[in-house]
Amino acid sequence: MSIQIHDTLTNGKRELVPLEPGKVRLYVCGPTVYDFAHLGHARCYVVWDVVVRHLRARGLEVTFVRNFTDVDDKIIKRANERREDPIALAARFADAFHEDMDALGNLRPDVEPRVSAHIPEIVALIETLVAKGFAYAPGNGDVYYSVRKFPEYGRLSKRNLDDLISGARVEPGESKADPLDFALWKAAKPGEPAWNSPWGKGRPGWHIECSAMTLKHLGPTIDLHTGGKDLVFPHHTNEIAQSVAATGDGVHADAFSRYWMHNGFVQIDDEKMSKSLGNFFTVRDVLARFDGEALRFFLLGTHYRRDFNFSDAILAEAEKRLGSLYETLDKADKLGAGASPAGRGGAVVDRARAALDDDINTPQVLGQLAEAFTAANAIADRKGKKTPEDRAELAAFGRDVREIGRTLGILQRHPEEALLAIRGRAAARRGIDPAMVEARIRERAAARAAKDFARSDGIRDELLALGVALMDGPQGTSWKVE
Repeated sequence: MSIQIHDTLTNGKRELVPLEPGKVRLYVCGPTVYDFAHLGHARCYVVWDVVVRHLRARGLEVTFVRNFTDVDDKIIKRANERREDPIALAARFADAFHEDMDALGNLRPDVEPRVSAHIPEIVALIETLVAKGFAYAPGNGDVYYSVRKFPEYGRLSKRNLDDLISGARVEPGESKADPLDFALWKAAKPGEPAWNSPWGKGRPGWHIECSAMTLKHLGPTIDLHTGGKDLVFPHHTNEIAQSVAATGDGVHADAFSRYWMHNGFVQIDDEKMSKSLGNFFTVRDVLARFDGEALRFFLLGTHYRRDFNFSDAILAEAEKRLGSLYETLDKADKLGAGASPAGRGGAVVDRARAALDDDINTPQVLGQLAEAFTAANAIADRKGKKTPEDRAELAAFGRDVREIGRTLGILQRHPEEALLAIRGRAAARRGIDPAMVEARIRERAAARAAKDFARSDGIRDELLALGVALMDGPQGTSWKVE
Protein backbone atom coordinates (compact mmCIF):
# COMPACT_ATOMS: atom_id res chain seq x y z
CA MET A 1 0.00 0.00 0.00
CA SER A 2 1.29 3.44 -0.98
CA ILE A 3 -0.85 6.52 -0.41
CA GLN A 4 0.13 9.37 -2.71
CA ILE A 5 -1.02 12.95 -2.05
CA HIS A 6 -0.37 16.26 -3.74
CA ASP A 7 1.79 18.23 -1.30
CA THR A 8 1.39 21.99 -1.60
CA LEU A 9 4.79 22.65 -0.02
CA THR A 10 6.71 20.75 -2.72
CA ASN A 11 4.02 21.29 -5.39
CA GLY A 12 4.06 17.65 -6.36
CA LYS A 13 2.70 14.22 -5.56
CA ARG A 14 4.43 12.43 -2.69
CA GLU A 15 3.99 9.22 -0.78
CA LEU A 16 2.46 9.86 2.64
CA VAL A 17 5.01 8.47 5.10
CA PRO A 18 4.03 9.25 8.71
CA LEU A 19 6.67 10.38 11.17
CA GLU A 20 5.63 7.52 13.45
CA PRO A 21 4.83 4.34 11.49
CA GLY A 22 1.15 3.52 11.43
CA LYS A 23 0.04 6.83 12.96
CA VAL A 24 -1.03 10.08 11.31
CA ARG A 25 -1.27 13.39 13.13
CA LEU A 26 -3.73 15.52 11.13
CA TYR A 27 -4.67 19.15 11.76
CA VAL A 28 -7.51 20.75 9.80
CA CYS A 29 -8.07 24.49 10.06
CA GLY A 30 -11.61 24.88 11.37
CA PRO A 31 -14.14 27.66 10.85
CA THR A 32 -14.23 31.16 12.28
CA VAL A 33 -17.66 30.91 13.87
CA TYR A 34 -19.42 34.24 13.38
CA ASP A 35 -22.13 33.00 10.98
CA PHE A 36 -23.64 29.81 9.60
CA ALA A 37 -21.46 27.44 7.58
CA HIS A 38 -21.51 28.07 3.82
CA LEU A 39 -20.97 25.88 0.77
CA GLY A 40 -17.23 26.47 0.90
CA HIS A 41 -17.18 24.96 4.38
CA ALA A 42 -19.24 22.02 3.16
CA ARG A 43 -16.79 21.30 0.35
CA CYS A 44 -13.74 21.69 2.58
CA TYR A 45 -14.85 19.55 5.49
CA VAL A 46 -16.42 16.78 3.40
CA VAL A 47 -13.06 16.42 1.62
CA TRP A 48 -11.03 16.14 4.82
CA ASP A 49 -13.63 13.79 6.31
CA VAL A 50 -13.04 11.42 3.38
CA VAL A 51 -9.28 11.72 3.89
CA VAL A 52 -9.66 10.70 7.55
CA ARG A 53 -12.01 7.83 6.65
CA HIS A 54 -9.67 6.54 3.95
CA LEU A 55 -6.54 6.68 6.09
CA ARG A 56 -8.35 4.74 8.79
CA ALA A 57 -9.71 2.24 6.27
CA ARG A 58 -6.11 1.68 5.22
CA GLY A 59 -5.25 0.72 8.80
CA LEU A 60 -3.64 3.95 9.95
CA GLU A 61 -4.33 5.37 13.39
CA VAL A 62 -5.39 8.96 12.76
CA THR A 63 -5.50 11.66 15.41
CA PHE A 64 -7.83 14.20 13.82
CA VAL A 65 -7.76 17.73 15.27
CA ARG A 66 -9.95 20.53 13.92
CA ASN A 67 -10.23 23.83 15.75
CA PHE A 68 -12.86 26.49 16.24
CA THR A 69 -11.62 30.06 15.91
CA ASP A 70 -13.82 31.82 18.47
CA VAL A 71 -11.63 34.91 19.00
CA ASP A 72 -11.34 37.00 15.84
CA ASP A 73 -12.05 40.44 14.34
CA LYS A 74 -15.11 39.18 12.41
CA ILE A 75 -16.62 37.62 15.53
CA ILE A 76 -16.10 40.80 17.56
CA LYS A 77 -17.61 42.96 14.80
CA ARG A 78 -20.68 40.72 14.47
CA ALA A 79 -21.14 40.50 18.27
CA ASN A 80 -20.92 44.26 18.66
CA GLU A 81 -23.51 44.73 15.90
CA ARG A 82 -25.84 42.40 17.77
CA ARG A 83 -24.86 43.62 21.25
CA GLU A 84 -23.94 40.08 22.19
CA ASP A 85 -20.95 38.62 24.03
CA PRO A 86 -18.42 37.52 21.34
CA ILE A 87 -17.61 34.19 22.99
CA ALA A 88 -21.32 33.39 23.41
CA LEU A 89 -22.03 34.29 19.77
CA ALA A 90 -19.17 32.07 18.62
CA ALA A 91 -20.40 29.18 20.80
CA ARG A 92 -23.86 29.44 19.26
CA PHE A 93 -22.51 29.32 15.71
CA ALA A 94 -20.15 26.46 16.66
CA ASP A 95 -23.22 24.45 17.71
CA ALA A 96 -24.88 25.31 14.39
CA PHE A 97 -21.73 24.24 12.54
CA HIS A 98 -21.90 20.85 14.26
CA GLU A 99 -25.52 20.44 13.18
CA ASP A 100 -24.65 21.25 9.55
CA MET A 101 -21.62 18.96 9.43
CA ASP A 102 -23.64 16.14 11.02
CA ALA A 103 -26.28 16.62 8.32
CA LEU A 104 -23.54 16.17 5.70
CA GLY A 105 -22.41 12.93 7.34
CA ASN A 106 -19.04 14.20 8.59
CA LEU A 107 -17.31 12.49 11.50
CA ARG A 108 -16.55 14.59 14.57
CA PRO A 109 -12.82 15.27 15.17
CA ASP A 110 -10.96 13.49 17.95
CA VAL A 111 -10.06 16.87 19.44
CA GLU A 112 -11.84 20.15 18.74
CA PRO A 113 -9.93 22.95 20.52
CA ARG A 114 -11.23 26.50 20.83
CA VAL A 115 -9.00 29.56 20.87
CA SER A 116 -10.67 31.00 23.98
CA ALA A 117 -9.61 27.89 25.95
CA HIS A 118 -5.95 28.13 24.84
CA ILE A 119 -4.92 31.67 25.74
CA PRO A 120 -2.16 30.52 28.20
CA GLU A 121 -0.64 28.29 25.49
CA ILE A 122 -0.79 31.14 22.96
CA VAL A 123 0.87 33.61 25.35
CA ALA A 124 3.61 31.08 26.16
CA LEU A 125 4.28 30.48 22.46
CA ILE A 126 4.57 34.22 21.78
CA GLU A 127 6.97 34.56 24.73
CA THR A 128 9.13 31.86 23.16
CA LEU A 129 9.19 33.68 19.82
CA VAL A 130 10.17 36.96 21.51
CA ALA A 131 12.88 35.22 23.51
CA LYS A 132 14.31 33.62 20.35
CA GLY A 133 14.35 36.94 18.50
CA PHE A 134 11.65 36.07 15.96
CA ALA A 135 9.10 38.47 17.46
CA TYR A 136 9.18 41.89 19.08
CA ALA A 137 6.99 44.07 21.29
CA PRO A 138 7.11 47.74 20.28
CA GLY A 139 5.83 48.81 23.71
CA ASN A 140 2.20 49.65 22.88
CA GLY A 141 0.76 46.29 23.91
CA ASP A 142 1.12 44.67 20.48
CA VAL A 143 3.55 41.90 19.52
CA TYR A 144 4.67 41.26 15.93
CA TYR A 145 6.44 38.44 14.12
CA SER A 146 9.53 39.55 12.23
CA VAL A 147 9.04 37.94 8.82
CA ARG A 148 12.56 38.60 7.53
CA LYS A 149 14.01 36.51 10.37
CA PHE A 150 12.54 33.33 8.81
CA PRO A 151 14.52 32.42 5.66
CA GLU A 152 11.88 30.14 4.09
CA TYR A 153 8.97 32.55 4.54
CA GLY A 154 6.67 32.23 1.51
CA ARG A 155 7.90 28.77 0.44
CA LEU A 156 4.41 27.25 0.81
CA SER A 157 2.72 30.00 -1.22
CA LYS A 158 5.59 30.27 -3.75
CA ARG A 159 5.99 33.99 -3.04
CA ASN A 160 9.20 35.87 -2.35
CA LEU A 161 9.66 38.89 -0.10
CA ASP A 162 10.09 41.30 -3.01
CA ASP A 163 6.68 40.30 -4.38
CA LEU A 164 5.09 40.61 -0.96
CA ILE A 165 6.58 43.97 -0.04
CA SER A 166 4.91 45.68 -3.03
CA GLY A 167 1.46 45.08 -1.54
CA ALA A 168 2.36 45.41 2.13
CA ARG A 169 1.39 48.42 4.22
CA VAL A 170 1.31 49.61 7.79
CA GLU A 171 -2.23 50.37 8.91
CA PRO A 172 -2.96 53.42 11.11
CA GLY A 173 -2.26 52.56 14.76
CA GLU A 174 0.18 49.75 13.95
CA SER A 175 3.77 49.87 15.19
CA LYS A 176 5.40 47.37 12.85
CA ALA A 177 9.11 47.56 12.23
CA ASP A 178 8.49 46.18 8.73
CA PRO A 179 5.29 46.27 6.61
CA LEU A 180 5.57 42.47 6.13
CA ASP A 181 5.40 41.70 9.85
CA PHE A 182 2.15 40.36 11.27
CA ALA A 183 0.46 40.57 14.67
CA LEU A 184 0.84 37.81 17.24
CA TRP A 185 -0.85 39.75 20.04
CA LYS A 186 -3.14 42.77 19.81
CA ALA A 187 -3.52 45.34 22.59
CA ALA A 188 -6.99 45.57 24.12
CA LYS A 189 -9.50 47.94 22.57
CA PRO A 190 -12.83 49.06 24.05
CA GLY A 191 -15.63 46.57 23.39
CA GLU A 192 -13.31 43.65 22.70
CA PRO A 193 -12.60 40.54 24.80
CA ALA A 194 -9.16 40.73 26.41
CA TRP A 195 -6.83 38.58 28.50
CA ASN A 196 -3.76 39.34 30.62
CA SER A 197 -0.32 38.94 29.07
CA PRO A 198 3.26 40.14 29.68
CA TRP A 199 2.54 42.95 27.19
CA GLY A 200 -0.71 44.08 28.81
CA LYS A 201 -4.32 43.08 28.29
CA GLY A 202 -5.15 42.02 24.77
CA ARG A 203 -6.03 39.12 22.51
CA PRO A 204 -4.20 36.83 20.08
CA GLY A 205 -3.78 37.37 16.37
CA TRP A 206 -5.39 34.84 14.06
CA HIS A 207 -2.30 32.95 12.88
CA ILE A 208 -0.70 32.21 16.26
CA GLU A 209 -3.87 30.49 17.45
CA CYS A 210 -3.53 27.46 15.18
CA SER A 211 0.18 27.10 15.91
CA ALA A 212 -0.49 26.95 19.64
CA MET A 213 -3.38 24.48 19.35
CA THR A 214 -1.44 22.22 16.97
CA LEU A 215 1.54 22.19 19.33
CA LYS A 216 -0.58 21.32 22.35
CA HIS A 217 -2.65 18.55 20.80
CA LEU A 218 -0.32 17.03 18.17
CA GLY A 219 3.22 18.07 19.08
CA PRO A 220 5.92 20.15 17.35
CA THR A 221 5.91 18.17 14.08
CA ILE A 222 2.73 16.84 12.49
CA ASP A 223 2.18 14.66 9.47
CA LEU A 224 -0.54 16.45 7.56
CA HIS A 225 -2.07 19.92 7.64
CA THR A 226 -5.07 20.74 5.46
CA GLY A 227 -7.49 23.53 4.59
CA GLY A 228 -8.92 25.58 1.74
CA LYS A 229 -6.45 26.99 -0.78
CA ASP A 230 -7.42 30.49 0.34
CA LEU A 231 -5.50 29.73 3.56
CA VAL A 232 -2.16 29.06 1.82
CA PHE A 233 -1.33 32.76 2.20
CA PRO A 234 -1.16 34.33 4.65
CA HIS A 235 -2.56 31.95 7.28
CA HIS A 236 -0.67 28.73 6.61
CA THR A 237 2.44 30.64 5.51
CA ASN A 238 2.44 32.42 8.87
CA GLU A 239 1.69 29.23 10.81
CA ILE A 240 4.82 27.67 9.35
CA ALA A 241 6.96 30.69 10.22
CA GLN A 242 5.75 30.78 13.83
CA SER A 243 5.83 27.06 14.50
CA VAL A 244 9.24 26.37 12.96
CA ALA A 245 10.75 29.39 14.71
CA ALA A 246 9.38 28.35 18.09
CA THR A 247 9.84 24.57 18.06
CA GLY A 248 11.87 23.56 14.99
CA ASP A 249 15.24 24.52 13.63
CA GLY A 250 14.06 28.01 12.80
CA VAL A 251 14.96 27.51 9.15
CA HIS A 252 13.13 24.75 7.29
CA ALA A 253 9.42 25.03 6.50
CA ASP A 254 8.83 21.28 6.57
CA ALA A 255 9.90 21.06 10.22
CA PHE A 256 6.30 21.92 11.21
CA SER A 257 4.06 19.82 8.94
CA ARG A 258 5.52 17.14 6.69
CA TYR A 259 2.69 17.45 4.13
CA TRP A 260 0.12 20.07 3.16
CA MET A 261 -3.15 19.53 1.25
CA HIS A 262 -5.53 22.26 0.04
CA ASN A 263 -8.96 22.11 -1.59
CA GLY A 264 -10.33 24.31 -4.36
CA PHE A 265 -12.97 27.05 -4.33
CA VAL A 266 -16.72 27.00 -4.87
CA GLN A 267 -18.23 28.74 -7.87
CA ILE A 268 -21.93 29.50 -8.24
CA ASP A 269 -23.15 29.29 -11.83
CA ASP A 270 -19.51 29.69 -12.97
CA GLU A 271 -18.83 32.74 -10.76
CA LYS A 272 -16.90 32.70 -7.47
CA MET A 273 -19.25 32.51 -4.49
CA SER A 274 -19.37 35.91 -2.81
CA LYS A 275 -21.76 37.86 -0.63
CA SER A 276 -21.12 40.95 -2.74
CA LEU A 277 -22.35 39.12 -5.86
CA GLY A 278 -25.48 37.91 -4.07
CA ASN A 279 -24.70 34.27 -4.87
CA PHE A 280 -23.76 33.21 -1.35
CA PHE A 281 -25.40 30.08 0.08
CA THR A 282 -25.22 28.63 3.55
CA VAL A 283 -25.31 24.88 4.08
CA ARG A 284 -28.70 25.42 5.74
CA ASP A 285 -30.01 27.22 2.67
CA VAL A 286 -29.15 24.21 0.54
CA LEU A 287 -30.25 21.49 3.01
CA ALA A 288 -33.64 23.14 3.35
CA ARG A 289 -34.21 22.20 -0.30
CA PHE A 290 -31.96 19.20 -0.98
CA ASP A 291 -31.02 15.96 0.73
CA GLY A 292 -27.82 16.18 2.81
CA GLU A 293 -26.33 12.98 1.39
CA ALA A 294 -27.11 14.23 -2.11
CA LEU A 295 -25.07 17.37 -1.44
CA ARG A 296 -22.20 15.23 -0.17
CA PHE A 297 -22.47 12.94 -3.23
CA PHE A 298 -22.40 16.00 -5.48
CA LEU A 299 -19.34 17.48 -3.74
CA LEU A 300 -17.37 14.26 -4.19
CA GLY A 301 -17.93 14.37 -7.94
CA THR A 302 -15.16 16.97 -8.38
CA HIS A 303 -11.54 16.28 -7.42
CA TYR A 304 -10.76 18.09 -4.19
CA ARG A 305 -7.98 20.25 -5.68
CA ARG A 306 -10.19 21.63 -8.45
CA ASP A 307 -12.64 24.50 -8.12
CA PHE A 308 -16.18 23.22 -8.55
CA ASN A 309 -19.35 24.75 -9.91
CA PHE A 310 -22.60 24.72 -7.96
CA SER A 311 -26.12 25.28 -9.21
CA ASP A 312 -29.51 24.00 -8.17
CA ALA A 313 -29.88 22.19 -11.48
CA ILE A 314 -26.58 20.32 -11.09
CA LEU A 315 -27.38 19.37 -7.49
CA ALA A 316 -30.88 18.24 -8.43
CA GLU A 317 -29.38 15.93 -11.06
CA ALA A 318 -26.93 14.54 -8.47
CA GLU A 319 -29.83 13.93 -6.10
CA LYS A 320 -31.64 11.95 -8.82
CA ARG A 321 -28.52 9.88 -9.45
CA LEU A 322 -28.20 9.13 -5.74
CA GLY A 323 -31.85 8.09 -5.71
CA SER A 324 -31.18 5.72 -8.61
CA LEU A 325 -28.30 4.15 -6.69
CA TYR A 326 -30.56 3.53 -3.72
CA GLU A 327 -33.25 2.04 -6.00
CA THR A 328 -30.70 -0.46 -7.33
CA LEU A 329 -29.43 -1.18 -3.83
CA ASP A 330 -33.00 -1.82 -2.69
CA LYS A 331 -33.55 -4.32 -5.52
CA ALA A 332 -30.25 -6.05 -4.81
CA ASP A 333 -31.01 -6.31 -1.09
CA LYS A 334 -34.39 -7.89 -1.74
CA LEU A 335 -33.25 -10.28 -4.48
CA GLY A 336 -30.09 -11.25 -2.61
CA ALA A 337 -31.69 -11.58 0.82
CA GLY A 338 -30.42 -14.63 2.67
CA ALA A 339 -27.70 -15.42 0.13
CA SER A 340 -24.04 -15.71 1.10
CA PRO A 341 -22.09 -12.96 -0.71
CA ALA A 342 -19.81 -14.23 -3.44
CA GLY A 343 -16.12 -13.96 -2.51
CA ARG A 344 -14.52 -12.28 0.47
CA GLY A 345 -14.33 -8.81 -1.01
CA GLY A 346 -14.94 -7.65 -4.54
CA ALA A 347 -12.41 -6.18 -6.94
CA VAL A 348 -14.51 -3.01 -6.93
CA VAL A 349 -13.39 -2.35 -3.33
CA ASP A 350 -9.74 -2.80 -4.26
CA ARG A 351 -10.08 -0.48 -7.25
CA ALA A 352 -11.81 2.17 -5.15
CA ARG A 353 -9.12 2.07 -2.49
CA ALA A 354 -6.44 2.32 -5.16
CA ALA A 355 -8.16 5.41 -6.61
CA LEU A 356 -8.30 7.02 -3.16
CA ASP A 357 -4.65 6.10 -2.61
CA ASP A 358 -3.92 8.24 -5.68
CA ASP A 359 -4.50 11.71 -4.19
CA ILE A 360 -8.05 10.98 -2.98
CA ASN A 361 -9.57 10.62 -6.46
CA THR A 362 -13.24 10.55 -5.46
CA PRO A 363 -14.59 11.22 -9.00
CA GLN A 364 -12.85 8.05 -10.19
CA VAL A 365 -14.40 6.08 -7.32
CA LEU A 366 -17.86 7.38 -8.20
CA GLY A 367 -17.26 6.27 -11.79
CA GLN A 368 -16.30 2.80 -10.58
CA LEU A 369 -19.44 2.68 -8.44
CA ALA A 370 -21.55 3.65 -11.46
CA GLU A 371 -20.13 0.65 -13.35
CA ALA A 372 -20.85 -1.67 -10.42
CA PHE A 373 -24.43 -0.42 -10.19
CA THR A 374 -24.94 -0.90 -13.94
CA ALA A 375 -23.77 -4.49 -13.64
CA ALA A 376 -26.00 -5.13 -10.62
CA ASN A 377 -29.00 -3.67 -12.47
CA ALA A 378 -28.37 -6.02 -15.37
CA ILE A 379 -28.56 -9.01 -13.01
CA ALA A 380 -31.51 -7.67 -11.06
CA ASP A 381 -33.57 -6.80 -14.16
CA ARG A 382 -32.81 -10.00 -16.04
CA LYS A 383 -36.05 -11.89 -16.68
CA GLY A 384 -36.65 -15.21 -15.02
CA LYS A 385 -35.96 -16.66 -11.61
CA LYS A 386 -32.66 -15.64 -10.07
CA THR A 387 -30.07 -18.41 -9.79
CA PRO A 388 -28.13 -18.99 -6.55
CA GLU A 389 -25.13 -17.42 -8.32
CA ASP A 390 -27.18 -14.33 -9.22
CA ARG A 391 -28.33 -13.92 -5.62
CA ALA A 392 -24.78 -14.38 -4.31
CA GLU A 393 -23.54 -11.73 -6.78
CA LEU A 394 -26.21 -9.25 -5.68
CA ALA A 395 -25.46 -9.89 -2.01
CA ALA A 396 -21.76 -9.30 -2.69
CA PHE A 397 -22.60 -6.14 -4.61
CA GLY A 398 -24.55 -4.76 -1.63
CA ARG A 399 -21.71 -5.60 0.74
CA ASP A 400 -18.99 -4.09 -1.45
CA VAL A 401 -20.67 -0.82 -2.42
CA ARG A 402 -21.55 -0.19 1.22
CA GLU A 403 -17.91 -0.79 2.13
CA ILE A 404 -16.83 1.82 -0.40
CA GLY A 405 -19.67 4.04 0.76
CA ARG A 406 -18.39 3.93 4.34
CA THR A 407 -15.17 5.57 3.20
CA LEU A 408 -16.99 8.15 1.08
CA GLY A 409 -19.68 8.72 3.73
CA ILE A 410 -22.53 7.71 1.41
CA LEU A 411 -24.91 4.75 0.87
CA GLN A 412 -25.21 3.99 4.58
CA ARG A 413 -28.95 4.55 5.01
CA HIS A 414 -31.60 1.91 4.51
CA PRO A 415 -32.66 2.33 0.86
CA GLU A 416 -36.33 2.89 1.64
CA GLU A 417 -35.46 5.58 4.21
CA ALA A 418 -33.13 7.32 1.77
CA LEU A 419 -35.61 7.21 -1.10
CA LEU A 420 -38.38 8.69 1.03
CA ALA A 421 -36.10 11.52 2.15
CA ILE A 422 -34.94 12.27 -1.39
CA ARG A 423 -38.50 12.15 -2.71
CA GLY A 424 -39.69 14.47 0.04
CA ARG A 425 -37.09 17.13 -0.79
CA ALA A 426 -37.77 16.89 -4.53
CA ALA A 427 -41.54 17.11 -4.01
CA ALA A 428 -41.20 20.18 -1.81
CA ARG A 429 -39.05 21.95 -4.42
CA ARG A 430 -41.64 21.21 -7.12
CA GLY A 431 -44.60 22.19 -4.94
CA ILE A 432 -46.00 18.64 -5.07
CA ASP A 433 -48.25 17.62 -2.18
CA PRO A 434 -47.53 13.98 -1.22
CA ALA A 435 -51.03 13.61 0.25
CA MET A 436 -52.53 14.63 -3.10
CA VAL A 437 -50.36 12.09 -4.92
CA GLU A 438 -51.36 9.30 -2.56
CA ALA A 439 -55.04 10.21 -3.02
CA ARG A 440 -54.67 10.09 -6.79
CA ILE A 441 -52.95 6.70 -6.54
CA ARG A 442 -55.95 5.39 -4.58
CA GLU A 443 -58.32 6.78 -7.23
CA ARG A 444 -56.27 5.08 -9.91
CA ALA A 445 -56.34 1.76 -8.03
CA ALA A 446 -60.14 2.02 -7.81
CA ALA A 447 -60.36 2.78 -11.53
CA ARG A 448 -58.19 -0.24 -12.36
CA ALA A 449 -60.30 -2.46 -10.10
CA ALA A 450 -63.35 -1.26 -12.03
CA LYS A 451 -61.49 -1.97 -15.29
CA ASP A 452 -61.73 1.73 -16.19
CA PHE A 453 -58.31 1.74 -17.80
CA ALA A 454 -58.88 5.00 -19.60
CA ARG A 455 -59.39 6.70 -16.24
CA SER A 456 -56.40 4.88 -14.78
CA ASP A 457 -54.15 6.00 -17.65
CA GLY A 458 -55.51 9.55 -17.39
CA ILE A 459 -54.53 9.80 -13.71
CA ARG A 460 -51.05 8.47 -14.52
CA ASP A 461 -50.64 11.09 -17.27
CA GLU A 462 -51.95 13.89 -15.02
CA LEU A 463 -49.40 13.03 -12.35
CA LEU A 464 -46.61 12.67 -14.89
CA ALA A 465 -47.39 16.17 -16.17
CA LEU A 466 -46.78 17.39 -12.59
CA GLY A 467 -43.44 15.57 -12.48
CA VAL A 468 -44.62 12.45 -10.62
CA ALA A 469 -43.75 9.01 -12.03
CA LEU A 470 -45.71 5.95 -10.86
CA MET A 471 -44.17 2.50 -10.48
CA ASP A 472 -46.45 -0.53 -10.23
CA GLY A 473 -45.12 -3.55 -8.36
CA PRO A 474 -46.20 -6.66 -6.44
CA GLN A 475 -46.62 -4.59 -3.26
CA GLY A 476 -48.70 -1.90 -4.98
CA THR A 477 -47.90 1.42 -6.60
CA SER A 478 -45.06 3.67 -5.48
CA TRP A 479 -44.01 7.04 -6.86
CA LYS A 480 -41.08 9.35 -7.32
CA VAL A 481 -40.41 12.85 -8.61
CA GLU A 482 -38.92 12.91 -12.08
